[in-house]
Amino acid sequence: MHILIVRNNSNAKAVDASLLLAAYLGTQSIEFRILDSSDLSYLGDVDDVGVLDPAVCDLAVVLGGDGTILRTARLVGTTGVPILGINFGRLGFLANASDEGVVAIVAAALAEDAVRERRANLRIDVLCEGDDLDDAPCVGDEPVTAENGERRSFFALNELAVTRGAMGRIIDFSLSISDSHIADMRGDGLVVATATGSTAYALSAGGPLVSPGFEGLVAVPLAPHTLHSRAIVTAKSDVVEVDLTNNQASREATLFVDGEMLVFERPVARVFVRAGAAPTVLLRYKCENFYDHASKVFF
Repeated sequence: MHILIVRNNSNAKAVDASLLLAAYLGTQSIEFRILDSSDLSYLGDVDDVGVLDPAVCDLAVVLGGDGTILRTARLVGTTGVPILGINFGRLGFLANASDEGVVAIVAAALAEDAVRERRANLRIDVLCEGDDLDDAPCVGDEPVTAENGERRSFFALNELAVTRGAMGRIIDFSLSISDSHIADMRGDGLVVATATGSTAYALSAGGPLVSPGFEGLVAVPLAPHTLHSRAIVTAKSDVVEVDLTNNQASREATLFVDGEMLVFERPVARVFVRAGAAPTVLLRYKCENFYDHASKVFF
């Protein structure tokens, strides 16, 4: 058995917990590796998506908050390696409480005394100006690749946010779902979230709370310049398309994946978002009912 420990190395308590856990695993003759969360920054590079091989990694233990879990989820990708989050952050909506100690929680997980939650994630395909805009990257499993070899397919557990750029000007875009045109919009942008991400940016933008088992998407406009805009909840098989081809150059758009900014050489033209090929598995130890937890945190 091999365990990956991902710790928030800027949090002293998380670092101490990682050393305690390492000592425990050593006594159990369990192989492990410690990785600092600071080494997992996105920076527009997607080469580390899904790099964990389930044949050599049985469990990823995350010591930190939700942000550290999101970064670890990118490492896991759609490989199915389970993630056990133990909260050393603030909100910790995705993580287990650390009250009982990391050793007890990890021991319970190893004894299979934990609930496996299958969380939908996102596959995001991006076309930039100059690409073949008639291409349909939302079909098939091959990643979208630019002429210079840059990969244009991205993973997210929470959400994709298409927002206004450094100039601060609102952007123009059109929203379509599974080839049906919904609306032409002007505003700060759009968030496309999973059920997991419905409690994050999408919630702040006025979107609904969605049960974690839901496999579809939630599309929420950001500060739309209209009185007739609402969040849309889609089916699992739907593809959300954001078309920026009519957006003026002076109204640049920026893309964020789980809070990390993506950087491209040319302006973004179209973005396709759909459910990922396989879910992310989160382990819950003595988990609280979602609605009870939501009631305490948000109400």
